[in-house]
Amino acid sequence: MAGQDGGDLKTARLWRDAALRARKLRGSLGQLALSAADPLQAPDAPQLVLPATVGDIEVLNLGNNGLEEVPEGLAAALGSLRVLVLRRNRLARLPPAVAQLGRHLTELDVSHNRLAALGAEAVGALRELRKLNLSHNQLPALPAQLGALAHLEELDVSFNRLARLPDSVSCLCRLRALDADHNQLTAFPRPLLQLAALEELDVSSNRLRGLPEGIGALRALKTLWLSGAQLGTLPSGFCELASLESLMLDNNALQALPAQFSRLQRLKTLNLSSNLLEEFPAALLPLAGLEELYLSRNQLTSVPALISGLGRLLTLWLDNNRIRYLPDSIVELTGLEELALQGNQIAVLPDNFGQLSRVGLWKIKDNPLIQPPYEVCMKGIPYIAAYQKELAHSQPAVQPRLKLLLLGHKAAGKTSLRHCLMEDGVGRSPGRGDPGEGCHPSPPPASKGIEVTSWTADAARGLRFVVYDLAGDERYEVIQPFFLSPGALYVLVVNLAAYEPGRFLSTVGSFLRRVGARVPHAVVCIVGTHADLCGERELEEKCLDIHRQIALQEKHDAEGLSRLARVVDEALTRDFELRSASPHAAYYGVSDRNLQRRKAHFQFLLHHRLQILSPVLPVSCRDPRLVRRLRDRLLSVAEHREIFPNLHRVLPRSWQVLEELHFQPPQAQRLWLSWWDSARLGLQAGLTEDRLQSALSYLHESGKLLYFEDSPALKEHVFHNLTRLIDILNVFFQRDASLLLHKLLLGTEGEGEGDGSVAVGLPSPSQDMLRATQLHHYVEGFLLHGLLPAHAIRLLLKPHVQAQQDLQLLLELLEKMGLCYCLNKPKGKPPNGATAWYKFPCYVQNEVPHAEAWINGTNLAGQSFVAEQLQIEYSFPFTFPPGLFARYSVQINSHVVHRSDGKFQIFAYRGKVPVVVSYRPAKGVLQPDTLSIASHASLPNIWTAWQAITPLVEELNALLQEWPGLHYAVHILCSKCLKRGSPNPHAFPGELLSQPRPEGVAEIICPRNGSERVNVALVYPPTPTVISPCSKKNVGEKHRNQ
Repeated sequence: MAGQDGGDLKTARLWRDAALRARKLRGSLGQLALSAADPLQAPDAPQLVLPATVGDIEVLNLGNNGLEEVPEGLAAALGSLRVLVLRRNRLARLPPAVAQLGRHLTELDVSHNRLAALGAEAVGALRELRKLNLSHNQLPALPAQLGALAHLEELDVSFNRLARLPDSVSCLCRLRALDADHNQLTAFPRPLLQLAALEELDVSSNRLRGLPEGIGALRALKTLWLSGAQLGTLPSGFCELASLESLMLDNNALQALPAQFSRLQRLKTLNLSSNLLEEFPAALLPLAGLEELYLSRNQLTSVPALISGLGRLLTLWLDNNRIRYLPDSIVELTGLEELALQGNQIAVLPDNFGQLSRVGLWKIKDNPLIQPPYEVCMKGIPYIAAYQKELAHSQPAVQPRLKLLLLGHKAAGKTSLRHCLMEDGVGRSPGRGDPGEGCHPSPPPASKGIEVTSWTADAARGLRFVVYDLAGDERYEVIQPFFLSPGALYVLVVNLAAYEPGRFLSTVGSFLRRVGARVPHAVVCIVGTHADLCGERELEEKCLDIHRQIALQEKHDAEGLSRLARVVDEALTRDFELRSASPHAAYYGVSDRNLQRRKAHFQFLLHHRLQILSPVLPVSCRDPRLVRRLRDRLLSVAEHREIFPNLHRVLPRSWQVLEELHFQPPQAQRLWLSWWDSARLGLQAGLTEDRLQSALSYLHESGKLLYFEDSPALKEHVFHNLTRLIDILNVFFQRDASLLLHKLLLGTEGEGEGDGSVAVGLPSPSQDMLRATQLHHYVEGFLLHGLLPAHAIRLLLKPHVQAQQDLQLLLELLEKMGLCYCLNKPKGKPPNGATAWYKFPCYVQNEVPHAEAWINGTNLAGQSFVAEQLQIEYSFPFTFPPGLFARYSVQINSHVVHRSDGKFQIFAYRGKVPVVVSYRPAKGVLQPDTLSIASHASLPNIWTAWQAITPLVEELNALLQEWPGLHYAVHILCSKCLKRGSPNPHAFPGELLSQPRPEGVAEIICPRNGSERVNVALVYPPTPTVISPCSKKNVGEKHRNQ
């Protein structure tokens, strides 16, 4: 009884406040929005009882209240009500009070409820209604009395279960807008043909299969949505819709358009994506007023020259077709702002393409581009314009050169194989092969880490390989991804003598997944070394096993992705309201827009698998015949125009000369050049200063040199000596204490005092011992904690680094690459005697930082405090990018303070808010690698935790964009599960990070424990600050309140 009295008291106060608010609105339109007890907090809350003091209200919003009925006496008390909003409640029927309001109600919104039927009497009573929203319910039919609503202008019945519309709909003579998409209509409703005033019609996502010939009767129609309506043809009468301005015909099966389609002269927006068009529809060319044209995902092979007649075109999407060339006239579409050409077969762009200077959204990847090269096109229209301008100034030059990368496990024989391929006299001496490198007739030079060499494989044809021998040692993993790039030939080297089926994953499988994640659709050739140490049958069995396991791994990964894609498809078949009704549902609360993005990503991963050339090529450096066969195989693959179309890319002669000048004496020996040094070389190549930028940008993108035009600290310098840079990188990844100490001792020779370095040159043996002890201390700190002072780094890098400026630039470069960060970088000039210390995260050995207690809700003194935990988790089921955690550790340094690093964890603060970053390596197939970002705060201050982790999430997302073929999932872990120490906390979909908080929802049920509810502020950020990679809305997508 006490509970009932309490509920009545709460109700009385609610309506008293409503009455006071209504009085303030007198004299103008009375508007009132009411929110009862949250249905999750009080599912049995009493019905609201309406006092008789709100008679002046004209607009009443009772949405998002979980109501199963409306307050008693609503109709009697609200005599002036014109607009009633009951959306997002639990109404199973149209309340009787609604019918009683019919004499003056003009707008009614009962969308997002549970309506399974509409009372005929109630509908018939709403005779003054002008707007009616019945969307997102469970209606199988509409009553005939709907036709009696003679004043109705807008009707929304989308997302229901309607198989037909009543004939009486034809009586709605004032109807201007009808939305019936996502129903179960099996034919176009013929009563609609009588609606002469209809201006907007949406019957998308129904199984119409055809349109009536008489559809031309809808002369007033301006906007028509027919997306996903299973249409194979359009009737000729369709061309009578002369007022049509916007037409959506995407996701159908159209093979052609009617000949009279050009009569639709008022058309401004046309979407024909995802159809079966093999030829560009000629009927579109006379539509001079067209502003947006979408022809994505068809089967077009060409674009007509007359497309230039579409002079008002702002948006043109031709992606994912079979287009081989573009007409020269396309450059006359100077008003274009969006141009999508990706996923075609375009090799050459028309001259003067730079005239399309207004294009802001530009998609061109997945084309066999040679003129301009891919590296130029990906930078955007201004760079294409600069390229074409330069090509007009100088002669074109074709430079057949291909990047070749040797990958493989340590001691696979990569270095020996490289020497065998590049030497003319293979097998001259039958000497003994090194067991580590495997198969060279005489002991080859030991691998020095990563090495780069140039190999002219065919002098007659001028074909040259730039060979990257990537060290197989794990310590180099953090820098290996920098060398994996599109348009290269990957040679995976396997030691057949040591190969066993149980070692497939470590010697073959992991490398393939890594390359596929970094470079989707990469070309991989597998070479088996040490063939001379295997018997003939053993050799055959091992090669077959490698093929078999590659096929199994590819099948396993593809099936896993297909399963995940099916889950997305199933989620898309359900209404958003149903997905949001239960946290148990897959992709709970995720919008259709985000699901479409997820689906597109899975499709990309499934369609961009590695191109693995077969069979495995066994080779022995003792057998010149096998080496020659491998060399011929590599040449034939490189010259295959369908595999490597970019081999014959066309460059301006001046760009090629500029590249050559950078690698000629005396500048070739220098570690770096100033921008002005490069400008002087540019003048020799015929490049003026204003044309140098685009040339350097291309050389950077194509991997010839490093030029960071977006970095204030580095943009005035050009790092052209990649060989020396790689030698410098190798120094930092040789984890040999004696070798490092030896380099430090050699570096001290000739060093003077007063420069921050250790004292040297003293004859006393005790002082020599002191010097060696201090240097040993540096080495120990480096190998255990990744710490080195700047002056010790200078000693290590002799003779590569001579001047202090060289050292400073190099350290800036290492930070830019994400290999180290400065612990105490001064904002101005460092004080006298101050030493800058640098941290290399990949060297940190201690498993966890020293201050880990607070992550479990405990401060450093061990005292417990009340806090809510916020944790975003990234999981990587197939492969974890090598070196990602170390590079991420560097990238977040500018965002945090007071950090403490471990091998797999980082504890730090954002201002006064604690954050922790944790990496957990995979433990078997069922537990993937995970990387999580966490913080905590009291519930009222949880926004500070979101503010702390959001920049860290964005930094991680930016790094992951470097891995376009990587599959990973993001989740928000349940705060309640974390607080009680659950080993398997519930995970909410990470897509919610990019969505606004749902209206009227304060708490969400945790599926792990139905009695627990999680505050919505612990699942959704205050504002959707974490944006999905595909921020461009899908073409033809409607904006819905989801």
